[in-house]
Amino acid sequence: MFWVPLLLIAWAATGLSCGHLCLATSRAAAQERSPAPGHELTLYEAAFLSGGPSRVADVTLVAMAGARRLLIAHTGWATVVDPVGRDDMERSVLGAIGPAGQSRIAPIRRGAAAADPVRALADRLVAAGLAVPEGLGTGVAAAVRQVRAATVAVLALGVVALLLPGQERQAEGEVPVAVWFSLPLLLCVACLLIARVEVHPYTRWASPAGQRLLGALSAHGDQLTAVAVRGVRATRDPGLRAAFSHRGPGESAQRRH
Repeated sequence: MFWVPLLLIAWAATGLSCGHLCLATSRAAAQERSPAPGHELTLYEAAFLSGGPSRVADVTLVAMAGARRLLIAHTGWATVVDPVGRDDMERSVLGAIGPAGQSRIAPIRRGAAAADPVRALADRLVAAGLAVPEGLGTGVAAAVRQVRAATVAVLALGVVALLLPGQERQAEGEVPVAVWFSLPLLLCVACLLIARVEVHPYTRWASPAGQRLLGALSAHGDQLTAVAVRGVRATRDPGLRAAFSHRGPGESAQRRH
């Protein structure tokens, strides 16, 4: 009976992980809302749902560069040409550049992404049922990973129990050890199957409803829409792609850390 503590550990891992998954999925179901019918995504909304706050900053920078209100060099510097922002997002970018009128792109992106207009945009999308509330999608994904880990742990504990001395002298009519460990294993597998069928495929930013609206966008004709959905790599301007991928010496060191 030396395997009984191993069985208790297997059941504890199964119960905790499956319970966490049930709680995470129930919170996700409670948060999900249906968007208003006929809602059409704006450029900034599509950018946020596709890539979050940084993507909104990228689209704003590309739009301002395309309108010649901002000069973006391939070396990763942005220079203000027109200091008047047309909307809150552009004003956030100008504020991130600062009074000098020139800055590297990396700090501009960070400053604009953390500004109030982007946070307000996120709140509106969550309220409309198009964006994932903070931590929701990652909570469901983490719970699924925990159940997978518990499945592996139950299998490993079952193998160890079978290899313990004395298992070959099992009494007649006694339930085999493998059967006892098969019960928590079946529970883990069942939870994973149910999660795969029932739980929506949440991304980090877009809810299932938001993903459907993103899927309806055509990112092939309009360059700004393509940038919003796929990122700066979708732009046809090689200078812009080089500017956003350029890293200065300090930024490279920070990136490594």
